[in-house]
Amino acid sequence: MTADANVELWVRRFHRSGDAAVRLIAFPHAGASASYFFPMSESLAPTIECGVVQYPARQDRRLDPPIDDLMVLAERVTEAVRPLADRPLALFGHSMGAALAFEVALRLEADGVRPSMLFASGRRSPTRSREDENVHRLDDAGVVRELRKLSGTDTRFLDDRELLAMILPAVRSDYTAIERYRMVPGSRVAAPITVLTGDSDPKTSIADAEAWEDVTTGPFAMHVFRGGHFFLADRRSEVINTITDALLPLITGVRSSWRQQ
Repeated sequence: MTADANVELWVRRFHRSGDAAVRLIAFPHAGASASYFFPMSESLAPTIECGVVQYPARQDRRLDPPIDDLMVLAERVTEAVRPLADRPLALFGHSMGAALAFEVALRLEADGVRPSMLFASGRRSPTRSREDENVHRLDDAGVVRELRKLSGTDTRFLDDRELLAMILPAVRSDYTAIERYRMVPGSRVAAPITVLTGDSDPKTSIADAEAWEDVTTGPFAMHVFRGGHFFLADRRSEVINTITDALLPLITGVRSSWRQQ
């Protein structure tokens, strides 16, 4: 498979912008598909081109086998994202996607590609592992209860048996990947990290979110929003503003030199 074909397989660019100064690659949460970030892609200014990772076993990739090992998934995604680093690259991950984005950032930096920013949303630091999370071991009814509790999945899928049967394998695979994930001790990125978290997120405490500072040697910032685990849906405009403000120095400072290359 060519590099271009691999990019197209893994990354959805809903709103391409040849004038973009920065590429923002978004990583969905467990069980989600690329379309979850369509509103974000649509809302960002043309100076920020948003690409969204499409995991296997969902939507247009529903026939591709799921990957239940986050480290393996990170390797595959890194291969696909690397060609998009022909201009400044930022990564945004929510929940499971935040841990995956961190692992992709580690691999990109090992290849000499330093992301300009890593946004970690709705996820505790990789240094804060928990042994009591075993959703992937529950029966189907238990997995559905977890999805309902977090309110991040369209209830049309949860109430329709046929649709539910289609999405559950991917959901279970994602939960297996993130619940078994453990960071290699001592791992750190040089990229700046900006954390976004909800003030009533049952999955991530403020202290857990602040601990992301321990996995970067670069600048660190944190923004707390009103809401639970899926605060970014209810606070979309605030999230967009936070992303834009964080990338603005890069856009205004790098864009002119980028055009001169």
